[in-house]
Amino acid sequence: MITRFTVGVAAVAGACALGACGSSTGSAAPASATTSAAEQSTAASGSLAATESTPASKSTTTAQAAQTDSTPRCTTGDLSVSLGTPKESQQYPGQYEVPLTYKNNSSRDCGLYGVPGVDLVGPDDPNGDTYHLTRVDNGVKYNVVTPGGTASAGITVLKDTDGSEGSNGSKNWTPTTVKTIPPGETTALTAQWPSNLPVLRQDSATHPGTYVNGILADPA
Repeated sequence: MITRFTVGVAAVAGACALGACGSSTGSAAPASATTSAAEQSTAASGSLAATESTPASKSTTTAQAAQTDSTPRCTTGDLSVSLGTPKESQQYPGQYEVPLTYKNNSSRDCGLYGVPGVDLVGPDDPNGDTYHLTRVDNGVKYNVVTPGGTASAGITVLKDTDGSEGSNGSKNWTPTTVKTIPPGETTALTAQWPSNLPVLRQDSATHPGTYVNGILADPA
């Protein structure tokens, strides 16, 4: 098994049992409460429902420096999700960044911040057909998305290559679908996974090379 790229920030794993397709919604376990960095120091299985982000960071959308969490959160029904084009890391060849972008389709401002829950779903594998991604709490503290606006949470992916072997002998596993629950919500959105991006399964790793990052504000 190959284990690469130790994540130097606090993380916690996400898991789910969902059913949906396209940009539709499905059911999932209730969202967990705010989790501190100390509580997130070890990856462990749990709900796909996302935790709230704890570190402070400046938003570049309509959220200003003095923004508080008084704006109601975006609900799953307010949002749609899409995946951007994978881009290989210059610092870590073989590791890719895939933008996971949420769009506010509602007619109101809503708060979108924290770490979303993400599952990659694909063919049968020694680890099962679902890869529950570790969550890294490195996004903005608060962020408000206007109607039609977006915010993104990148998925860092360790690509499966020839000769690689993942947890329990996993090889050549390519997901078909990504399922994600926005922070504070309990139902999921889905999008199609890029067919040319196989993922090295590291279900048993403490610091896997594939994980989901916290939400960042997209440029205005």
